[in-house]
Amino acid sequence: MNLPQRHSDLKDLKKVMFLYDSALKEVETKIEILNNEFKMAHKYNPIEHIASRIKTPQSIAKKLRHNNKEYTIENVIKQINEIAGIRIICSFKSDIFRIADSISKQNDVTVLKIKDYITNPKSNGYSSYHMIISVPIYLTNTVVDTKVEIQIRTIAMDYWASLEHKIYYKFEGNAPMNIREELRECADVVAYLDEKMLSINEKIERYNNSLDRESDKESLLEINMKESFGHVLEEDFNVDSEHEVYKDYPYIIENKKAPINEKKDSKILNFFKLKTD
Repeated sequence: MNLPQRHSDLKDLKKVMFLYDSALKEVETKIEILNNEFKMAHKYNPIEHIASRIKTPQSIAKKLRHNNKEYTIENVIKQINEIAGIRIICSFKSDIFRIADSISKQNDVTVLKIKDYITNPKSNGYSSYHMIISVPIYLTNTVVDTKVEIQIRTIAMDYWASLEHKIYYKFEGNAPMNIREELRECADVVAYLDEKMLSINEKIERYNNSLDRESDKESLLEINMKESFGHVLEEDFNVDSEHEVYKDYPYIIENKKAPINEKKDSKILNFFKLKTD
């Protein structure tokens, strides 16, 4: 199937490709903002890296030919969903659904189609989360909703998918049965690895949360002790709150100074089991 030859068709194709390129930039920006916001709020960025691409006119023609469709601008727009594509690589499987949900909730994003190969992997073992969305592209005199395909997967899933694609390419898409079976076994290993790494990460998060709670308890206890002893010392010494820190007890009285009283000093030092001279 040949590419459009007429000047008007080529001009229209150029406009279409401009729209898809613009939509790709819009979605990339959205994803980068989400990742940066998550890093700022949780000190953790779920996205390892992002890859994007625009199908070439030749690749579009091949896709239409495969679907027995004529190469027209109308068919390009209606029949092909993945002209503009973004692949998001995550650390853990749980990140996939978190990112997909965050994208779906944006007011100017319309989710057109979802293929969840995480919950239901393909028969060959392929796992990934696919979304077809549309975003508005604001031009001088109009707004055009334009489609973008988003693929979200873990590092392990991407590793398997990349190598599987290379292996199948060597066999021109018709790999022997034993090769396909081994690739399926590798996919099962990858799925187990993802689950195992997620489990380890969740254990680490629970451990860190428990440390944070203990730290909060210790801080609260320290504050309560300071407040309690501060009140006792104020009553005992008639401390003037406007004076400087009493240098001998900076850990007891803050922003205060008490007159030296050896008898009372001895009382306080004995309480803290400190030696007197």
